[in-house]
Amino acid sequence: VQLQASGGGVVQAGDSLRLSCAASGRTLSGYTMGWFRQAPGKGREFAAIIRWSSGVTRIADSLKDRFTISRDNVENTVSLQMSSLRPEDTAVYFCTAGPAGVWTSWRTAAATGNYHYWGQGTQVTVSS
Repeated sequence: VQLQASGGGVVQAGDSLRLSCAASGRTLSGYTMGWFRQAPGKGREFAAIIRWSSGVTRIADSLKDRFTISRDNVENTVSLQMSSLRPEDTAVYFCTAGPAGVWTSWRTAAATGNYHYWGQGTQVTVSS
């Protein structure tokens, strides 16, 4: 699976931003796709995932009031809609894909090693 992320940029606190990830190379029905993020000097952090076949989602508790994840079965894209952005949301956002089963629990969902494919990352910078 090849993943191409886009949509990052520089925004002000309180703004919204939509990230998109285009997937190609395989049928996605057997995958869970989603987003991690990595702030400067920190490890890669789980943000949100969606199980492609059913559309069920998991979103990090700290983000669920502001972030939503969705997929487009026709365009083979997964999107992360971010609202009320804060400076602490500044990070490189990575699109990822793994086996459908990673959705099964929070522990499996949050483990980067469970994901087989990663996009190149897109920078989101939120200024105060």
